[in-house]
Amino acid sequence: MLEIIFNIFNTGILIFWMMLLLFPKQQITQKITNYPWVPLAVALGYVYFLLNAEGAMSGDFTSLEGLTLMFQNATPEGVAAGWLHYLAFDFWVGCWMLKDSQQRKLKHGYVILPLGFTFILGPVGILFYTIILGLNNKLKSTPN
Repeated sequence: MLEIIFNIFNTGILIFWMMLLLFPKQQITQKITNYPWVPLAVALGYVYFLLNAEGAMSGDFTSLEGLTLMFQNATPEGVAAGWLHYLAFDFWVGCWMLKDSQQRKLKHGYVILPLGFTFILGPVGILFYTIILGLNNKLKSTPN
């Protein structure tokens, strides 16, 4: 059962990422970005796995050694909780990026790379999006 629940979240999120990347202006995609029901659903899965993980919150969060030991001793439920944590936050950031880019009237082509990196490498996507915003602001402020 654990594997089934995990796979529903892990595979299901791909559908929503594809909507952000390929169908950014569709009504359903706009609903997804306007209300974070997808990350909230993943958060429920996170809570499920967290509640079923033995000692999930026990560990030393203040040192690299403590975190390493915590992950070495993690149960499958604890690992699943950690992964869903990433899925929820990365998708929420992806929704914010899409919505923000549309409000700023950026071409969607400029946002595809940051969205892709956010999906795969979270903070790298945020870095790329920030660089794109900076370049866009620079271009707008440059006299023609």
